[in-house]
Amino acid sequence: MQLQTVFLILFAAILAFGLVIFQYYYKSKSKGILYLGLSFLRFIALFSVFLLLINPKITKEQYSLEKANLIILADNTSSIGQENGVNQLINAKKLIKENTNIAEKFNVSEYVFGNELNSLDSLSFTEKATNIGRALSSLNEIFTGSTAAILILTDGNQTLGEDYEFYAGRQKFPIFPLVVGDTTSYQDIRIDQVNTNKYAFLKNKYPIEIFVSYQGKNTASTVLTISEAGQNLYRKQIALNDIENSQIISTVLDATTVGIKNIRISLSPLENERNINNNSRQIGIEVIDEKTNIAIVSHILHPDLGALKKSIESNEQRSVSIIKPSLSPNELEQFDLFIIYQPDTSFEKVYSYIESKGANIFTITGPKTDWTFLNKVQNSFQKNSFDQKEEVTPILNPGFTHFDITNLDVSEFPPLETTLGESLITASYENMLSQRIKGVDLNEPLFTILETNLRREALLLGENIWKWRIQSYREDQDFKKFDDFISKVILFLANSKPRSRLTLEYENIYQGLNEATIKATYFDETFVFDDNATINLVLNSIANNTSRQFPMLLKNGYYEADIRTLPSGDYSFTANVKDENLTKSGKFTILEYDLEQQLLSSNYKKLGRLAKGTNATLYFPSEASNFIEDIIKDNRFVPIQKSKQNVVSLIDFKILLGIIAAALTAEWFIRKYNGLI
Repeated sequence: MQLQTVFLILFAAILAFGLVIFQYYYKSKSKGILYLGLSFLRFIALFSVFLLLINPKITKEQYSLEKANLIILADNTSSIGQENGVNQLINAKKLIKENTNIAEKFNVSEYVFGNELNSLDSLSFTEKATNIGRALSSLNEIFTGSTAAILILTDGNQTLGEDYEFYAGRQKFPIFPLVVGDTTSYQDIRIDQVNTNKYAFLKNKYPIEIFVSYQGKNTASTVLTISEAGQNLYRKQIALNDIENSQIISTVLDATTVGIKNIRISLSPLENERNINNNSRQIGIEVIDEKTNIAIVSHILHPDLGALKKSIESNEQRSVSIIKPSLSPNELEQFDLFIIYQPDTSFEKVYSYIESKGANIFTITGPKTDWTFLNKVQNSFQKNSFDQKEEVTPILNPGFTHFDITNLDVSEFPPLETTLGESLITASYENMLSQRIKGVDLNEPLFTILETNLRREALLLGENIWKWRIQSYREDQDFKKFDDFISKVILFLANSKPRSRLTLEYENIYQGLNEATIKATYFDETFVFDDNATINLVLNSIANNTSRQFPMLLKNGYYEADIRTLPSGDYSFTANVKDENLTKSGKFTILEYDLEQQLLSSNYKKLGRLAKGTNATLYFPSEASNFIEDIIKDNRFVPIQKSKQNVVSLIDFKILLGIIAAALTAEWFIRKYNGLI
């Protein structure tokens, strides 16, 4: 309490005493115990009132002891189940968790990880991917601002994510690895990676690239075999040693029949090789006999042409040719779809051919478009162009229904260049994107889809779409989102079948570690997305003829069924909408591949570098008691005494108001009773 406040309280007591003397004894001859009692009550009331006016603050100091955090992080992947890793991990965790000295010094928290970090519920050792970097990053966020140490029980073999050894430089807490599993190095030959195309075309060749590596001191010889349905397609003898311990094998195979091909790649095992799980790899290739030939017709050179070609050909089922409008009708026969880029009078023969064939087209206009010609040569849309250039930014229509655009974000897309003018679309259409100029919405189409009984069309009223593809790369370090968007436009235009109210999106082949999902989009009779539908997915295993039913859950503009829990094999499925006569069917294959089983020995050397990089120590299962002794003695984790000041104003004490009221009331009754009032 401040000295000034003490003087004020003392002054309040003197003032209250002086007032009592003046009121009861000044020029008064009355004395006795009655007046003494009344004087005391009056003093108490006055002094309490003055205290409330001064309102002194009372400070109370509270002390607490905060213990450091010990985070036990256990590897829950299937690689721990090899050898004696499970027993080592469980025994070490139990020994540390139940130690009384650890409990006295630390707040112990337990987590498990595979691909993601989770609170410890139980250990199953069934997760199929190890992401140590993500687990450590998540713990940094959870325990930020506190004193902590991480004990990680793992074999050190990471299969996904950022390399945890290099992550150590950004780690806030010391990490104490306790290595579980077999630390012995064995002679091992394995297939590290297989690169191939997802699709192949009938009667064409498709490439396969195989990365083989060897661990051991002596020279090893093995035979690489590529087979399908038990029939050998390729065979090669390979020799490796401790110096030349890796090799890349490239070959091409023939696509002779249509369908999904399960290709098995295998290495003959070495003598006394312990881990043969990594000697084989299975891949899936779909052989198709259809290829969409697309013509980009342009009389000018522009970056948009190359961007469209690259984007469309990212799907290998499509081939793009950039042609001049002067081609003859016989030369145009080879194309299934036409992209008309900024047409002028030289396009008259092309439009005549398109009209005669009823082909679907994608028209892209810009400042170099001859709108007088374009308005005359077709009757789907018109534009009163003022020949004044302007930059327009896109506005997405979230209610667009012709195909799924939920992953399309155009908010950061650069503007396109167009000419000002009012557009009139005479065919049935739906806007995907509209125009905005300098923050003003024009309610004019920028990218629209047109559909009649005869054909489908797309119309883009602006050039420089290549900038959108570059922006997609800036955001995601790849072109996938933009290429997928263009792919959906082309798929819509290439398909002339009547529009379906129920559409499915799925892969024909799922790798073991891939995100296996089936998506569905459902529209009501007016082709508005229906978010109240009940869609069920019935899966049938072709191998054992068993069925399972999955409900499709509503996500952001689509329905989805997660099938990642299915075992490998071939499946057929049917999606049906409840209370509607709508069904869709399909087939897919889930390939068997467990990356966790590819590595047999623990990577203790890498874990040792992780420990060193975070100023910690590496331990083995037999040294769990040493870890307990070391961390208890470590002065970095001593409990911290923290103090907290609790400042309370006297006016917050309601009892003081009660004392004032009681003193004044008692004084009044005593005076009344004795006839002094």
